[in-house]
Amino acid sequence: MARAPEGRRHRAKRSLGQNFLVDPNLQRKIVEAVGAGPGEEVLEIGPGQGALTTHLQGTVDHLVLVELDDDLADDLKARYRDRAEVDVIHADVLETELPATVRDWSATRVVGNIPYNITTPILFRLLERPRPRDIVLMVQREVADRIVSEAGRGTYGALAVGVQSVADAAMLFPVPRGAFRPVPRVDSAVVRITPHTPPRLDVEDEGRLRLLTRAAFQWRRKQMQKILRSHPDLGLPREVVEAESRKLGVDLTRRPETFAPDGLLQLARTFL
Repeated sequence: MARAPEGRRHRAKRSLGQNFLVDPNLQRKIVEAVGAGPGEEVLEIGPGQGALTTHLQGTVDHLVLVELDDDLADDLKARYRDRAEVDVIHADVLETELPATVRDWSATRVVGNIPYNITTPILFRLLERPRPRDIVLMVQREVADRIVSEAGRGTYGALAVGVQSVADAAMLFPVPRGAFRPVPRVDSAVVRITPHTPPRLDVEDEGRLRLLTRAAFQWRRKQMQKILRSHPDLGLPREVVEAESRKLGVDLTRRPETFAPDGLLQLARTFL
């Protein structure tokens, strides 16, 4: 693992969800999964003490590091001050215009060991338009299971629909809790999320699907016909729901978790 500059030791901050990856084999495995090479740009979220950065720097044309922690950002700036291809941005990733930090966001690969407590906000920020080329993230194993889940499983929900409707998602490999210091209470996993290029949905479809997905999984124990008629964000007339469902040939007595993303999209286009 890369060390901080001499004389500086950093204690992990629970408030920032810091757990540092110290297993060098897993560090290399994650960087290999990113698959970046000469001429490419990579943005790393939360580089921390530089565990992945050490393996990335020198292999790509442009490496952007976005680090919120004051001390870690200063250490990274000092360590890479003579590396023209490395830019350290001391900022909150959720408040940073990420496309503006690179030359071509649509060709940029994103990697990060992101804090568990803000995984979903970061993920959906990355999936806002415009989208990067590829995203490799280490997340809590439970979240990874939810991201790649198929309809009908207990882990399937709004997160799976939100990701899979705009990207391909795959579980790459597990990461045991012992690979970190301090040791977290849960295991992790690395996932790859590759945005659809070109996008398969237009902006209006994405908006409709988000609205329906949010309502449906807020009331996930209810039948879809009840959600369409009675959820305060929808409130469709009963006769409209019944007539359109007959045209579609869709059984709306089913619950939301039985509808794959394409099925929910069909409903969103019909009713919203």
